[in-house]
Amino acid sequence: MLKALRGTKDILPDEARMWQHIEASSRYIFSIYGYNEIRTPVIEEASLFIRSIGDATDIVQKEMYVFLDRGGRKIALRPEATASVVRSYIENSIGSKEGLSKLFYIGPMFRSERPQKGRQRQFHQLGVEAIGSDDPLLDAEIILLASGLLKKLNIHNFKIKINSLGCKKDKEAILEDHRKAIKPHLKSLCDECKERYKKNVLRIFDCKNPECQKIVANIDASNSLCKDCEDHFKRVKSALDGLKLTYEVDSRIVRGLDYYTKTVFEIVQEDLGAKDAICAGGRYNDLIQDMGGKPTPATGFAFGMERLILAIKDSDIKSGPSLNAFIAIVDKDKFKQGFALLSSLRNKGISCDIDYEGKSLKAQMKKAERLGARFVIVFGGDELKQGKVALRDMAKREQREVGIGEVVTEVTR
Repeated sequence: MLKALRGTKDILPDEARMWQHIEASSRYIFSIYGYNEIRTPVIEEASLFIRSIGDATDIVQKEMYVFLDRGGRKIALRPEATASVVRSYIENSIGSKEGLSKLFYIGPMFRSERPQKGRQRQFHQLGVEAIGSDDPLLDAEIILLASGLLKKLNIHNFKIKINSLGCKKDKEAILEDHRKAIKPHLKSLCDECKERYKKNVLRIFDCKNPECQKIVANIDASNSLCKDCEDHFKRVKSALDGLKLTYEVDSRIVRGLDYYTKTVFEIVQEDLGAKDAICAGGRYNDLIQDMGGKPTPATGFAFGMERLILAIKDSDIKSGPSLNAFIAIVDKDKFKQGFALLSSLRNKGISCDIDYEGKSLKAQMKKAERLGARFVIVFGGDELKQGKVALRDMAKREQREVGIGEVVTEVTR
């Protein structure tokens, strides 16, 4: 029997309602903050991600899906969205049209990781990119936006952790400080982290090896920031304080991608465990220039949708009924009449369905309940001879007779 590939999964209708709820909530919050949707291809030239994410990262070295297409081009399934958004921003001259560009995306990403709870090889992210300003208040805005989305989804017990990596020169100093701090433990690192130590020591913080995690947990290498970057970070913290947003400064928040500069942050949800961030992001002021555009500051974040699903499954979010009404047919010769009513209800924007399988009334009532129908309209029996149908309110468990011509008005009301 054919099955879904390992690391992928079907999102079935019952679960899809939760996905739709998250997507709708996200679109609502993003629109309030002035963000507009952008949709980029799921395939790009592999060099885009190698150049932006960094060739020393796990994503590029071990996780990215890369293949040659029929034209001999080296293609990658996108492992994250920021690089694609930046490529589109440059290619389509978005900045010249609108100054500060506030964009959001929702879609699938691909990484060849070991599948586990909340992590698949095809996974989904939603996120924002604000391109065109270095204002610390913009950093505060996107952190507030991320927090606001979690609250909109009724997700609680989360912690916001922030840090600053400074500018390029500051980052070089930070790398050196971390090298010095980790050097005494070099022999205890796994083989991969010994290589990371040479290429980009901050990648060691992403290692899943328990021994390496134990080492970095005790590393206390304070970040050395220049005056401009230090002032920038102070203003971010001051803005968050002004918003009364609770956060903690954590020097171990370094982010796993090479393009980050200045403010970086993670949001951890307690129920998912301290090691797994539900949201992560930060500034990438040099990326657009590094990719061939004009010097342009930018910041953003991404949520893992599978992680959001895990966080809200046990919450009190209600997705509401699937259908407003279900039409149950007792006398099969009245199906045509019921079908006409079905069309009338749908034309009024009322979600409804009808039995196409010739089931008994009892079976039809069970189906209506399973589908979450608020009302069941029963065609048949003595009522129909009088030009009426039985209208059953499934929430109140009440039933009354209604004229066929009045059904649309009654259900709408």
